[in-house]
Parts: sequence; C-alpha cells; structure tokens
Amino acid sequence: MKKHKKRIFLAIWLSLLAVLLTGIVCLWPPGAKHETIQQTMQDGVLHESNKLRFFGLTVNPGLVSAYLVSAALLLFAALIRIFAIPKFRLIPGKFQTAIEKLVTFFADMANGNSPHKPGFVGAYIFGAGVYIFFSTIFELFGVQWITTGGVSISLPAPISDINAAIALGVLSYAVILGAGIRNGGLRGALSVLKDFSLPISMSFRLFGALLSGLLVTELVYYYVSLSFVLPVVVGVMFTLMHAAIQAYVLATLVSIFYGEAVHPRPKKKKEKKTKEVVAS
Repeated sequence: MKKHKKRIFLAIWLSLLAVLLTGIVCLWPPGAKHETIQQTMQDGVLHESNKLRFFGLTVNPGLVSAYLVSAALLLFAALIRIFAIPKFRLIPGKFQTAIEKLVTFFADMANGNSPHKPGFVGAYIFGAGVYIFFSTIFELFGVQWITTGGVSISLPAPISDINAAIALGVLSYAVILGAGIRNGGLRGALSVLKDFSLPISMSFRLFGALLSGLLVTELVYYYVSLSFVLPVVVGVMFTLMHAAIQAYVLATLVSIFYGEAVHPRPKKKKEKKTKEVVAS
C-alpha cells in the first residue's frame, strides 16, 4: 500500500515536471522585452524611467503604493473600530484573539525594552510594524498601473523606494529624540544625538533588505526559463520573510533606543565645599 502511494506521488511530480519543461520549450526563445535586465534592475533602484502619473504629478511607483497601502490600513482600522471592537467579549472569538495577540506582542516588546514609559512607543511600533509588514506584502497582489511611457507595471513595495525608507527611519529617530527631550531636556537630547547614524542605519537596513528581494524576483521573472512555478516560491518566500523580519527588527530597535532615551538619569549631587578654618 505504501509503495503504491509512493508511485502515485512520484508520478504526479514527474507529470508536473514534464508540464513545466514543455512550457519552457514551447515558449523558448523568449519574446522581445522593452528593456534589458540591467535596465530593469537599475530602474528598480533609481525609478528613472517607469514614472507614474498621480493627480497630475509625475511620481515614483513607490509613492502610489504608499498612498494605497496607507488608505487601505486606515480604512481597515476604521472598520475594526466601528464594527468589530464594540462586539468584543470577555471570551474572545478567533478575530478578537488575533487582534489581541498582535497588540499584546508589541505591548510586551515595549514593556520589556522601555519599562519606564511604554505607552507611546508601544503604539508607535505597532503602527510602524503593521505598516512595514503590509506594505511589503503589497507587491504580492500585483496591482497594475500605467507608466508615463504607456507600459503597465506592477506597483512595488513602498519601502523598496529609498525615499520611503529614509522617511520611516527619520520618523523613528524623531520619536526617540522627542522622548529624550521630553524626559531629560537638553541633556536627554544630547544623549540621543550621539547616535546620529541611527536614522541612516534604519533607513538603509529597510531599503537594502526589501530591495534585494525585489531584484531577485525581477531577475527570476525576466528569464522565461525560470518564470514557471519558481517565481511563486521565490516571490512569496522573500516577501513574507522580509515583511516579518524587518517589522520585528525596526520595532525592536525603536523600543530599545526609546527605552534608553526615557530611562531615569541619576541626579548629580552637588558637593558642598567646606571651608577649612585654620586656627592661629
């Protein structure tokens, strides 16, 4: 019985492999492409050729993606607040359990890394983490948009644009700097300003990680011999992995540095100078 199942399983895999090879042979050589692989990858970084029209302005594809993701998240949050949260019960259902676990995850991270004032940073890393995750998996939906050159392209993840990555890194640094100023005044600000490379490292960590996945996927899709089945595995694997890892890394770093910025600093005791009385 087991040998029979193994033979059936092997026959199915061989059939799929035969279909894959047949598709490659039938579609070879590849059709003409409007740009080379070098141009495709270069445009994935610089966005010089594939510009989009958005409300009369010529913008990078990442900006359109950012607006769409932001609008979708805000709409989803409003629907949850209006229709779901009022129906939450003491014994949670599946949806309530998922929401509570997500919120608890970021709240525990804030409490662990910033135990003194976890409230605001917990809300911020929740928002930033959710945005990074869903803006990264946004590219899996393959939303199409027409470029100024009349070519249809799939909108990329917003943070694969260096401008979006820098904006998020600077915003995170501003949150940490604001916490330092509020907690320690000028002294607290100076302690945060010592880590002047923090927004740069945050920005390029996000940009580099997401861009690498984008370029690998573009490379796989470009060559017809690799464009069967493999792009699904590569695209989903890179996208989900980067989405989860980068959301977790940014949330962890912000909560740690925020905790250092709001950590109570011991006050220096002024030493009283005593005058020595010399008896004559």
